Amino acid sequence: MSYDDFINVAIDAAVLAGEKIMEVYNASEHIDFESKNDNSPLTIADKKSHDIIVSMLKKTETHIISEESESIDYQIRKKWKEYWLIDPLDGTKEFIKKNGEFTVNIALIKNNSPFIGIVYCPVKKILYWNDSNKNVFKKIIGKEKKQINKRKKVDQREKNLRVIVSRSHLNEDTTQYIKKLNNPQLISCGSSLKFLYIADNKADIYPRFGPTMEWDTAAAHSILKALDIIVTNLEDKKEICYNKKNLLNPYFLIKP
Repeated sequence: MSYDDFINVAIDAAVLAGEKIMEVYNASEHIDFESKNDNSPLTIADKKSHDIIVSMLKKTETHIISEESESIDYQIRKKWKEYWLIDPLDGTKEFIKKNGEFTVNIALIKNNSPFIGIVYCPVKKILYWNDSNKNVFKKIIGKEKKQINKRKKVDQREKNLRVIVSRSHLNEDTTQYIKKLNNPQLISCGSSLKFLYIADNKADIYPRFGPTMEWDTAAAHSILKALDIIVTNLEDKKEICYNKKNLLNPYFLIKP
């Protein structure tokens, strides 16, 4: 299969998973959930989305890591040159709150770097993705796709920068960083949509001083990477990488 075939399969999987998620979302006013070992919530929608995506991606005959699958020993996966990295429902807390700010994330990692990313927002039926030639597209289901162009660079000293912050994870480190900016305008949002606000020129900077996992960021990171926007590791000032022994991301900063 070509990378175009991979993208088509992943897009179909994301949209179908999104439909199943919305069935759960719209079924009742209250969404039941259980707590995982790390105290993060898990719903039936996470499980249904996982099952659909994994079953559809298997036809690509490529390795798969999902947030909801069993962990794979590092000694095995470190040899992988290419694999799918999935978050079947990113923003489960937002899903439970019913604020619409959750996504389906599917990334193809190549040589420990995001190569192709598909992000789908089921509530708004908006799909974002990049291809293997670093073209980025946005599409509302049922309408024509539009290409997203690269943005001009942002200087942190500028006044009135639009700063995207997590709706559920705003902490003291983030607050201290924001205080150093020149009259910033704060925008709250959940899930990988924060990355897409940068891609879509709805925000200028995203500081993340809190825990995220590789599957939380990979798909949207791929889209930003295709736009030449770096997700910078705040520890070593390099781009964050994937397939680490520990799948926890470092703190990072995103700006064009």
